[in-house]
Amino acid sequence: MNDLHIHNTLSRQKEKFEPLDPANIRMYVCGPTVYDFAHLGNARPVVVFDTLNRLLRRHYPKVTYVRNITDVDDKIMAKAKETGEPIDTITARTTQAFHDDMGALNALPPDIEPRATQHIPQMIAMIETLIKKKHAYAADGHVLFNVPSMKNYGELSRITHDNLVAGSRVEVAPYKKDPTDFVLWKPSSPEQVGWDSPWGRGRPGWHIECSAMSEAHLGTTFDIHGGGLDLIFPHHENEIAQSRCSHNGAPLAKYWMHNGFLTINSDKMSKSLKNFFTVRELLAVAPGEALRLALLSGHYRQPLDFSLEALQTAKATLDKWYGALRNASAMQTEPATLPRAFEEALLDDLNTPLAIAAMHEMVNELNRDPSPALKAQLLAAGGALGLLREEPELWSRWKPAGQSGPTDAEIQAQIEARLAARKAKNYAESDRIRDALAAQGIILEDSAGNTTWRRN
Repeated sequence: MNDLHIHNTLSRQKEKFEPLDPANIRMYVCGPTVYDFAHLGNARPVVVFDTLNRLLRRHYPKVTYVRNITDVDDKIMAKAKETGEPIDTITARTTQAFHDDMGALNALPPDIEPRATQHIPQMIAMIETLIKKKHAYAADGHVLFNVPSMKNYGELSRITHDNLVAGSRVEVAPYKKDPTDFVLWKPSSPEQVGWDSPWGRGRPGWHIECSAMSEAHLGTTFDIHGGGLDLIFPHHENEIAQSRCSHNGAPLAKYWMHNGFLTINSDKMSKSLKNFFTVRELLAVAPGEALRLALLSGHYRQPLDFSLEALQTAKATLDKWYGALRNASAMQTEPATLPRAFEEALLDDLNTPLAIAAMHEMVNELNRDPSPALKAQLLAAGGALGLLREEPELWSRWKPAGQSGPTDAEIQAQIEARLAARKAKNYAESDRIRDALAAQGIILEDSAGNTTWRRN
């Protein structure tokens, strides 16, 4: 089997993965800011890095996967002001919604899920270290990182200090020594959430949160830092600056991985364009596995254009895969070995489209030879991608939320009435029941002494 190779954003090259400690792979992925339902763009990195997490666990004895919750942020404060709800109520509700939605996508929970509000002392300690080392300064109730104090700032994003100033990609403020300096701590008014600190009552900047949380749970330097392409600058660049300058230049992460942007029907997802999808909205029109397969259909580093048609295509693909499983023989008891082509596709920078192509071949082979061994192999491959976790019978009976039509119990009653009609040799009535169900999208499948059904 090949070694794992991943594209490192820091080097802009595909590199062989050489862990810092093969006995414990450590990975940090930026999680959600919890003030509203997760949208499709939030879901893509969750699915991507969940798939990587599964791959790492197959090849190493231990993986420590950390994904944070940002539960203090100006967006959360704005939501509280808009709705009149307490911040704790908003963050508790939306965190649970995030867990539910990601669970529906078959994403495994991270090993550790730190929350920003539980790590304020660590953030304050890191800021104090940066001030002591002359990489930060207090001004007008704020504490700012002194960007010119770090010689190689911009190494990840390839954005230089001069580019930042010339492009006006910085917030102008009179208390800054340099236009590119960014906030580590900011003051809170009496009605705003805040904590006591050496610089007065305030709250942390966004970037310092992840630096403090990753250090607390993974140490000074860890293996993989992941997130969306949009986080390279400024968030990940500033994480590197804070962490390296706090630890005498020690790297924050050895490998940096970023998933590509997501568009909707070739346009940027936007509420104003009415093409903005939350995960919860999509789960009402298709099963979570279909959404997961749609998100894995493109290579993680490439842009992914999503559409409702693509979602339905993913659902149809899974219908075929589950159909092959339904028709296969009983399951074998011994663990299945993943096909070499499938696993090597994932080891090659998480090439999920190639792995999915290998699964199509497995399904074709299973249809030709519905043996227990081939069925087990297909299920093992599905598990590696977080797919084929449902019972085939249950999958075939899924229907969109709010869709009209007969209930499962009503369908079963009609099947029993049809069987009774057939026993009485009333074939006209038997055909009528079958056709009436077919008109409602219910397909009956007769086999030796048994009738099953599925939604079309």
